[in-house]
Amino acid sequence: MLEVIQQFLSSIYNIEGLIAWGGLLAICIIIFVETGLFVGFFLPGDSLLITAGILAAANVLNVWYLLIFATIAAIIGDQTGYFIGHHMGKILFRKKDSRLFRHEHIEKARAFYDKHGPKTIVLARFIPLIRTFVPPVAGAANMKYKTFVTYNIAGGTLWVFSTVLGGYFLGRLIPNLGKYLHVVIAIVIIVSFIPVGLEYWKHRREKKHEIIPPP
Repeated sequence: MLEVIQQFLSSIYNIEGLIAWGGLLAICIIIFVETGLFVGFFLPGDSLLITAGILAAANVLNVWYLLIFATIAAIIGDQTGYFIGHHMGKILFRKKDSRLFRHEHIEKARAFYDKHGPKTIVLARFIPLIRTFVPPVAGAANMKYKTFVTYNIAGGTLWVFSTVLGGYFLGRLIPNLGKYLHVVIAIVIIVSFIPVGLEYWKHRREKKHEIIPPP
């Protein structure tokens, strides 16, 4: 079982091969699943979109189709997460941990939402793990639907356009960048997880202060 999971993850993170195999459809499905379903929290959204932008610069993909359909997938994904949270909020927060679900992810998303309010829907787009769990938290918190839709459209558009066009213009500026895609992907993954690491460190520090009373 563990071997199957490892093979699956290695194929998912072989982003160039994944795009070559599934094209625009595969990109849209992954973006939707990562933003709309809990099982997608491990999917490589940022690196996928930046890599797709680089490949679009090499005319492997149509950049306009990529921007339009990936944005639609991102927006529909968050809408799905919102409705799940709105209709299953109580069950969600009581759900026990499993291989594909960790309650701590929900708690982190809720803390992030409590801290930043509606703008969380935009900010969370740029933070792996958090972006998967914030929409259901917003739904469970009964965030006004019109407000959510507004921030969802703004956040989804900003996220897709910034990552895709970032990769696209990088590909145009640096000749033969496609030869070094594995390096670019590794850098993007590391950078994208920095906010998660900082939040985790901050959470651990606060928890430590709660357990150990001041002298």
